[in-house]
Amino acid sequence: MTDIVDELKWRGLFAQSTDEDALRKALADGPVTFYCGYDPTAASLHVGHLVQVLTMRRLQQAGLRPLALVGGATGQIGDPRPTAERTLNDPETVAQWVTRLRAQIEPFLSFEGENAAVMVNNLDWTAGMSAVEFLRDIGKHFRVNKMLTKESIARRLESDEGISYTEFSYQLLQSMDFLELYRRYGCTLQQGGSDQWGNLTAGLDLIHRLEPGAEVHALATPLMTKADGTKFGKSEGGAVWLDASMTTPYAFYQFWLNVDDRDISRYMRILSFRTPAELEELEKLTEERPQARTAQRALAEELTTLVHGAEQCAAVVAASKALFGQGELDALDEATLSAALSEVPHARVTELGPLVDLLVEVGLAPSKSGARRTVKEGGAYVNNVKAVDGEVAPAREELLHGRWLVLRRGKKNLAAIEVATG
Repeated sequence: MTDIVDELKWRGLFAQSTDEDALRKALADGPVTFYCGYDPTAASLHVGHLVQVLTMRRLQQAGLRPLALVGGATGQIGDPRPTAERTLNDPETVAQWVTRLRAQIEPFLSFEGENAAVMVNNLDWTAGMSAVEFLRDIGKHFRVNKMLTKESIARRLESDEGISYTEFSYQLLQSMDFLELYRRYGCTLQQGGSDQWGNLTAGLDLIHRLEPGAEVHALATPLMTKADGTKFGKSEGGAVWLDASMTTPYAFYQFWLNVDDRDISRYMRILSFRTPAELEELEKLTEERPQARTAQRALAEELTTLVHGAEQCAAVVAASKALFGQGELDALDEATLSAALSEVPHARVTELGPLVDLLVEVGLAPSKSGARRTVKEGGAYVNNVKAVDGEVAPAREELLHGRWLVLRRGKKNLAAIEVATG
């Protein structure tokens, strides 16, 4: 596909734009500079942010010049949430998070060539501005009655919480970002999620008021949803972060591996850089043999490599296979093994008792008699070795890295025993 708009539509990444025909013409005339903003309201981006980060990468590969804005100013305010006020973080914390988010975004973009990416921070043009200047130069051009119609504001006004003037003013700050980037870099396109549409169009309106004749555009991607109605980007443990210290690469890989069959085709098109022909083949395989989870595995490996690197991806793939008897457990490094076992049921003990007790302890058997039956039928495994006597305690020499035992019942039921070392 040579037309990036057509490709975005095919992939389900085109929710709406201010004027599609005008946008197509601008892209054809080129080159176009665009921006997308990320607020440091946490120490890491999460998988929900991948839609925008990877769309930036996709647009740059199509020839557009990206400006990645990490909001040192807007991050101190916070975009209004639908239900309640955000907790304000101190400027020092936000500054640290700006650095962390920049480091997460930069690997996805190229900073060389004619359309080299630029990282920007809106604190650069807000830090020296007084409140009076902000109200006179920016606030003057906004009408409160129009702002009240924006969905995020309207929903908060209908809630018991209401909305503070601080969060109400967020729209002005984001609009000023677009204006400043238009003036400083010739940026004429803002990209964001469809939930940001009110903020995106407010920025266009401000530019039109202060820069008559300017041709600027907004492009919104759809919000990611899940077929079961739960929020995308959440696992049982909470948000799935891009930072390896907050969500391990193994847990990140497993999140994508466990994507619902009803969602995988849509997620592949939105997030994968495979060609349409390759994606259609994976979709076909999912229809024919859903139990093989071929598409989920492909997406898990692609995104884990993009976010954590090829070496980490290889390690978690090896761990995933080894846990189910398709590789050597003792070949896994301690960090990868520990991360993998933290995602399965596990129990911590000070001494190793009989295997039947351990199977009950971790929930692989309902009772000792049930555990004995599992062993007798050949369905119990310790470190991928079939157990023959449930009354014998595993030897400490069997502990992986002096700490772990991997227990398995049948082919798919996993658990772990951690032996306290101190």
